[in-house]
Amino acid sequence: MRVYISDLKDHVGKTVALKGWVYNHRSSGKIKFLLLRDGTGICQCVYFRGECDEAAFEGFEKLSQEAHVQVTGVVKAEPRSPGGYEISAQQLEILGTSVDYPISPKEHGPDFLLNNRHLWMRSKKQHAVIRVRARIVKAIRDFFDGRGFTLTDAPIFTPNACEGTSTLFQTKYFDEQAFLSQSGQLYMEATAAAFGKVYCFGPTFRAEKSKTRRHLIEFWMVEPEVAFNDLYDNMELAEQFVEYIVQTAVRECAEELKVLERNTDALTKVIAPFPRLHYKEAAEMILKENPAFINGDDFGAPDEAIVSSKFDKPVFVHHFPSAVKAFYMKEDPNEAGYSMSCDLLASEGYGEIIGGGQREDSYETLVRKIEEHKLNLKDFEWYLDLRKYGTFQHAGFGLGVERAVSWVCGIQHIRETIPFPRLYGRNYP
Repeated sequence: MRVYISDLKDHVGKTVALKGWVYNHRSSGKIKFLLLRDGTGICQCVYFRGECDEAAFEGFEKLSQEAHVQVTGVVKAEPRSPGGYEISAQQLEILGTSVDYPISPKEHGPDFLLNNRHLWMRSKKQHAVIRVRARIVKAIRDFFDGRGFTLTDAPIFTPNACEGTSTLFQTKYFDEQAFLSQSGQLYMEATAAAFGKVYCFGPTFRAEKSKTRRHLIEFWMVEPEVAFNDLYDNMELAEQFVEYIVQTAVRECAEELKVLERNTDALTKVIAPFPRLHYKEAAEMILKENPAFINGDDFGAPDEAIVSSKFDKPVFVHHFPSAVKAFYMKEDPNEAGYSMSCDLLASEGYGEIIGGGQREDSYETLVRKIEEHKLNLKDFEWYLDLRKYGTFQHAGFGLGVERAVSWVCGIQHIRETIPFPRLYGRNYP
């Protein structure tokens, strides 16, 4: 009976067949050890001379890293083995060979590993990161689906900019010009008018010539939008959401985080409510440690690190100057020059993971802002219709999945948080 390694606990004492790849193997006289991986886990298979087929014992010498094999044997509980179970192996069949596998236990440079990303993912730590990512993605969907949100995904091809024209990927849409989506937000504002509480979840693209550890050219983003919410409702939703996905990962990815040597003490403190700072307060903090910071500018990564270092959980910075935010962000009617916006800065120096706020709901004001940003008014006629036909107060945010995964896993570079990263200067494999 063929089973998966993750299900061995249900087959103790039974003879089973495992199919997988050779993760490692070694010999010691009359005993041989094979570490087998099948994607669901790693299992130690033990061959004793005299207790297994002689052909299996002799065939062991033909094994190589990542060869595809089938192992047949009896399942035993063994706390010292990976996963807590091992196989008293009886048979070994080599199903697929692997010669001169390029990734070895020695140190490899990042370029080499990224060129071999299709193989690098098989390593224990990279495998753990992608497993954590998968669980966070499920938690994201569970959170919104469980709170009455409707998934209304946005298009990838768009006729207009959302975050700024300088970072757009331009392409042809038959005889017309189109762009790869920077964000689904504008479309979520439309579907929020139809369904009330909505979210989209998919890939977004930024043509940024940046090589920092926090930027990808293609990344995944979840973007909820809620009719009738204001800035403060938005921050409350965001902190409940972040608490949910972080605590779910801590609880359900304990083994993966252990593989990554992630100290989860800081993550256990990610419990709502989170601290909130007005931009003015945050700017004062930054200026004490970075006198070169210009009050009124957006924050860079060092500035975010200064602010987040003062707290043991994520912190909101709200009411950024209108001048550094997008045209659709509502200006505070009680504080001219400041927007009803917010960023959530992750703890431990991981920086912004959420950006959002309350949207401008005045038709006249939105027209003026589009013109001030020198955008083509015609491209936004459909968006302006949302203000002409039943305008309403609404707010939302976007969370970058890769930044959240980087933070939860304790990884310093975002390129390891997605199976096939797209970076400036790298589009392979």
